[in-house]
Amino acid sequence: MTTGVLMLDIEGTALNAVETEQIKSPQVGGLILFSRNYDNPDQLKSLMTSIRALRADLLVAVDQEGGRVQRFHEGFTRLPPMAALGRRWLQNPHHAIACAHELGWLMATELRRFDIDISFAPVLDLDWGQSSVIGDRAFGADPEVVIQLAGGVMAGMHEAGMAATGKHFPGHGWVQADSHLELPIDERSMAEIEEQDLRPFDALIRRGLDGVMPAHVVYSQVCSAPAGFSSYWLQQVLRQRLHFDGVIFSDDLSMEGASQAGSYAERCDRALAAGCDMVLVCNHPDGAGQVLEHLQAGSVAASHRLARMRARPARIPDSDRLNESRQLAAELLKEI
Repeated sequence: MTTGVLMLDIEGTALNAVETEQIKSPQVGGLILFSRNYDNPDQLKSLMTSIRALRADLLVAVDQEGGRVQRFHEGFTRLPPMAALGRRWLQNPHHAIACAHELGWLMATELRRFDIDISFAPVLDLDWGQSSVIGDRAFGADPEVVIQLAGGVMAGMHEAGMAATGKHFPGHGWVQADSHLELPIDERSMAEIEEQDLRPFDALIRRGLDGVMPAHVVYSQVCSAPAGFSSYWLQQVLRQRLHFDGVIFSDDLSMEGASQAGSYAERCDRALAAGCDMVLVCNHPDGAGQVLEHLQAGSVAASHRLARMRARPARIPDSDRLNESRQLAAELLKEI
């Protein structure tokens, strides 16, 4: 069972001595991989073997959405941005849902070959045509289209044995600012957010969504804290109103949108107090070290939900289906 509440990252294509000791810590429950951690399939297999030798229970994640957010390339299928499925929907909605299922299955199947548990997907944000960070990562602007296509991707991931994580709750697509670089402010009313952006989260939760990642966005008419540090958003809305009992992952605490919460230790405490089950600290080794030391000095209880995100054992995929799914991905890429 996964024990720790911290998900951190590593610097290169193999574990160094410091990272090896960090991963052994019971306060660490997860590891997220990036493009810098990948050279080729053989290297990834070796890296994952070394990680699993240290911690068989560790939750290993990656962002492999497709489009401009795909960390592994050589030896993996190039996946289209999810907006390509939105365009296919305009031609044939039923076919688009089937395509979404196959892309979700393909993405998860290729990752499961290497014993990677989750890709943080699908994106449930709406494309309002103005976000600098969401854009074509979204399936589209219509909540119903997003529900159906994201639901297809989630079903495909589940078929391949992978849990799905919807992001970025309650919706990042309306604000122009990139929360990696600044703290975005969404000035809409709760009624407006409920009518549009919340609908995909509500619907996918009802269909069995496993995880949720909140946005580093302040919804100023609703709560003064960014959603990932807000007990209102995470407890009252997500847990109580939407009846979500899955895992809540913080977005990366090293992002500028999280900086108003204080030091790295304070960001960790605020995220956990608000209701996060696991906190991510990426691309900032010092910050990750500070959070780990802070957790080691305290007595934070691990969430009982985290073990649910571990993937089921990988099955040998049907080669004909793999080829057809890869051809579909290539066709969608050509269309955009």
